[in-house]
Amino acid sequence: MPVEQSAHPDDRATPRRRGYAKGKARREEIVRTALRTFAEQGYRSTSMREIAEAVGLSQAGLLHHFRNKDDLLTEVLRLRDAEQSAFNRALAEENGMVALRRLVDLMELNASQAGLVRLYTVLRGESVGGEHPAQPYFAERFLVLRERVAGYLRHARDVEGVIRADVDVTQASTVIMAVMDGLQTQWLLVPDAVDLAGAFERFLDDYLRGLS
Repeated sequence: MPVEQSAHPDDRATPRRRGYAKGKARREEIVRTALRTFAEQGYRSTSMREIAEAVGLSQAGLLHHFRNKDDLLTEVLRLRDAEQSAFNRALAEENGMVALRRLVDLMELNASQAGLVRLYTVLRGESVGGEHPAQPYFAERFLVLRERVAGYLRHARDVEGVIRADVDVTQASTVIMAVMDGLQTQWLLVPDAVDLAGAFERFLDDYLRGLS
């Protein structure tokens, strides 16, 4: 008598589990669609109806997954950060001049993720004027990043001794971040005319030399 084969784990999935997996996949589809749309049109110019139509849902169907556009934006920003989480984890293990040089690698990574850079740039610009749901996100993000880069500079100054003792690391950090953002904006407008990573690397070499 043949032995009955045990069912594959997927075959034993309950309807509830299959429904959860399907709902999760649909949410991810909505978030990625919103990411592309926000990057192309901006947050304010995009309606929930447009996103619903893009994923083949009614507006009521979309609201089943996300209560409102602000909730959807929160998930879009979370996805944007998750796409760079591996790089950020690696960078967190470094400090000083090594970490500063790794910022060139970050610009090279961004050059391969035009959609995410466009989203970041468009939303950052929108968040400056008036009440915008992404304003707290960008305000906190700039504070965190400015202190992180200042920490690298502080380590290079106080521990490695390769930067002058009179250097204001907070001010230097602000300049470095401003150049990164400015280059990304120029690159988005005329990508063929701007070598994103190369231009930043040349700036960083010259700037750090001036601080030494």
